[in-house]
Amino acid sequence: MNDDMSQPTTAVLLDIYRKANLIKTADDRFIELFKAGQLSGPYYPTRGQELIPSAISVNLRKDDYVVTMYRGIHDQLAKGIPLKPFVAEFMGKVDGTCKGKGGPMHITHVESGLPVTTGIVGAGLPIANGLAWASLLKKTDQVTVVNFGDGASNIGAFHEAMNLASVWNLPVIFVCQNNKYAEHTAFNLGTSGESIAARGVAYAMNSVQVNGNDAVAMYGAAANAIARARAGKGPTLIEAMTFRFRGHLLGDDSHYIPKEEMECAVADDPLPKFRQWLIENGHATEEQIAAMELKNKEDFEAAVEFGLASPFPDVSELDIDVYAEQGVAE
Repeated sequence: MNDDMSQPTTAVLLDIYRKANLIKTADDRFIELFKAGQLSGPYYPTRGQELIPSAISVNLRKDDYVVTMYRGIHDQLAKGIPLKPFVAEFMGKVDGTCKGKGGPMHITHVESGLPVTTGIVGAGLPIANGLAWASLLKKTDQVTVVNFGDGASNIGAFHEAMNLASVWNLPVIFVCQNNKYAEHTAFNLGTSGESIAARGVAYAMNSVQVNGNDAVAMYGAAANAIARARAGKGPTLIEAMTFRFRGHLLGDDSHYIPKEEMECAVADDPLPKFRQWLIENGHATEEQIAAMELKNKEDFEAAVEFGLASPFPDVSELDIDVYAEQGVAE
């Protein structure tokens, strides 16, 4: 790896923070909307994991692919999905990214390089292999990043995808966002071995465990993996260690997480620590950071107003995009 690659510039560091703050802004606001009855359905918070996709995405091009799962608003926003159709899709409105038919568990925006959000645990890994294989067939240097949790590493699709990616030397980066709890189950109660990264060794795959709450370390690991994939050197497994500060889904009180463990993690919140680090190291002033945060808040609020004003799909849309052919005479 080029030595300069692991050292992000000030502009890149600020972009990482901008994305991470936008994710936090979205997560907080969505919860407010659900509590106010302006949104309905399941919601999976991402608070605490903002820096991982933010530090990865600054290394990606628009035509690179990101595949994520239902707990994926941080991955989606970091990749650059426009806010207005993004929020409208959460609300099930016709101006959403999937015309209101996918909802939060199936956000898709091909133009931004996010072709798949899957509601099935671990299903994104083999799909990511397919996208990476297509890049090889087209002889492009596009890469694919697939995000999943530690729980997904225990299903068959994880091992099948890892094996094939290595056999075919695919330009894919597997990112396990290990927040230490698979739904309600602690890591050590459901996963053998000390790390997910160690599993990559069995598939002769470049593998690394990194502190996902350290923006610079996360940036360096992603930069290296993406450069390797783009240069034809095959896949990488990144285990990004992190923690989620809210329940598996909205309404979950996280009672299964020891109180002391949660308190320690929240006290070590990586976002304000990164914010302070940027200021102390001369990358930005308090005023510059505050202006960035205000813009994120205003932009997201404009998207909320757009979504609320958008109509629901007409009942005539029920069988559109369901069947391959429409209106075929018998």
